[in-house]
Amino acid sequence: MSHLNGQRLHGKPLRITLSKHTSVQLPREGHEDQGLTKDYSNSPLHRFKKPGSKNYSNIFPPSATLHLSNIPPAVVEDDLKMLFSSSGAIVKAFKFFQKDHKMALIQMGSVEEAIDCLITFHNHDLGETHHLRVSFSKSSI
Repeated sequence: MSHLNGQRLHGKPLRITLSKHTSVQLPREGHEDQGLTKDYSNSPLHRFKKPGSKNYSNIFPPSATLHLSNIPPAVVEDDLKMLFSSSGAIVKAFKFFQKDHKMALIQMGSVEEAIDCLITFHNHDLGETHHLRVSFSKSSI
């Protein structure tokens, strides 16, 4: 909450607060919800659910640099640069990890662009049964 509160997304600041409600009432079976309520508790996209896991220790505040992982061998630098720039974002820098080309850092034009790219490209299908993992990086390029 503290990392995202006040960050900008689509030109407006995010406001993140605790709800006064202790639980979320999901729509009853067969009732229309207009797509406003979803249960993500069992989603495979939630990598930071288990306290103490190695993923949990890699939660960093939003920055312009994103950490990419689960990159298949056939995907090259230009593929990833084109993918991220396809959202309208500016790619300022890119670097594969020296020892492991399954991971890379990509620097966007701003923190706001990086937040938007994380939302857009986390779990993006790169083929070969590889889905891209995107998180904020503590490092810069």
